[in-house]
Amino acid sequence: MKQITLKAPFAVNGKGLHTGKIINAEFNPAPDNFGYKFQRTDLEGEPIIEALAENVLSTTRGTVIAKGDVSVSTSEHALAALYAAGIDNCLIKIDGPEMPILDGSAKVFCEKIAQTGLVEQKAEKDFYIVKQKIEVRDEETGASIVVLPDDDLSIDVMVNFDSPVLANQYACLENVENFPEEVASSRTFVFVREIEPLVKGNLIKGGDLDNAVVIYDSPMPQEELDRLADLMGVQRKNVSEFGFIQDKPLIVDNEPARHKLMDVMGDLALIGRPLKGKVIATRPGHFINTTFAKKIRKEIKRQDIQAPIYNPNAEPIMDNNRIRELLPHRYPMLLVDKIIEKGENYIVGVKNITANEPFFPGHFPQEPVLPGVLQIEAMAQTGGLLVLGTVDEPERYSTYFMKIDNVKFRQKVVPGDTLIFHISFMTELRRGCAVMKGYAFVGEKIVSECEFMAQIIKNK
Repeated sequence: MKQITLKAPFAVNGKGLHTGKIINAEFNPAPDNFGYKFQRTDLEGEPIIEALAENVLSTTRGTVIAKGDVSVSTSEHALAALYAAGIDNCLIKIDGPEMPILDGSAKVFCEKIAQTGLVEQKAEKDFYIVKQKIEVRDEETGASIVVLPDDDLSIDVMVNFDSPVLANQYACLENVENFPEEVASSRTFVFVREIEPLVKGNLIKGGDLDNAVVIYDSPMPQEELDRLADLMGVQRKNVSEFGFIQDKPLIVDNEPARHKLMDVMGDLALIGRPLKGKVIATRPGHFINTTFAKKIRKEIKRQDIQAPIYNPNAEPIMDNNRIRELLPHRYPMLLVDKIIEKGENYIVGVKNITANEPFFPGHFPQEPVLPGVLQIEAMAQTGGLLVLGTVDEPERYSTYFMKIDNVKFRQKVVPGDTLIFHISFMTELRRGCAVMKGYAFVGEKIVSECEFMAQIIKNK
């Protein structure tokens, strides 16, 4: 799958939830591998902040990302809309310290994205694939996020508040394509009992009954309710019983849970990659959401690339017979057993290491170890198959090594290991020369890597 960006810019404007100021936000197409970034056009130098989990500054009533002294708050609704739409690259220019709250949901963002349209880019999507259970917990609040392996992204959310109005609610999104219809219109919510502390904390200056659902669940004299309304500068409401206070009725009974799901989606966007996995969030909030995103970011920074998924039962794209038709190598120098995946810019090959390899008696008799130079050779052969895929009649061509750079060996390879090679183009093919990056994995760990150049030549 290719990366995606917007077909054209679009803009939204409205007051900020916490500042109350009118803010303009412009969403712009961005180049391959750009990710999501915010640009503060109201500040000198128009600084840019990457929307990544390691840049999270605060999670009080919204997710705040920062770089130095520059910050952007309430980013989650816009990021949720971009992430759900499958957009990989977008530059958001804003002339204030927070995103406009609009109606308290992601509805307007989704509508604008649909009207503007999307365009496919050249680079491949770089998914973060969940291969085993990942869990983060906050013992103090009882919040948790558990993510399980799955073919696509899906999210289940369970909320529980100590409230007679909003107790247990559940929401799920099985197909991300349904986000605009099932989740995007769900508005943010607040309890009446939370309003005064928030106002005293210099927050929610732009909050009103048009952009939030207010929950009245604790006895309070009408005079006190009127005082809070005046404090916020909103219309007074006569309230005689517990329930929801807003100008527009709830879109669905579990609107608060769906809004929490939206927040989870927006905070997942801070991973910096589309995620494949089933997310189960219990009593989620921005703190636990971003804690999970930070955990994934640490893993991504620890290892540049995930190990490819290898299913030995799947039919290979190229078996050994087809490889022998394309490569001139033969025993004992043919070091690729099969090709299991291939895209326009990358290829994945497999080599099973057995105790019968001819080099083990001399390397080494008492401790057999696969020579590092042969790991590089195996990567080169796999890369040769990638290069041959760019020409017609590949059987009539051969590829030759020209240069090797940045070779690293991280772990020894021994009999019984299965080597998985991931080779990708670093540049476009020029004058028959290809520059490639290769990784060799055993399980989930990189055992070696290198950059190399190869030339493709037509056989005489």
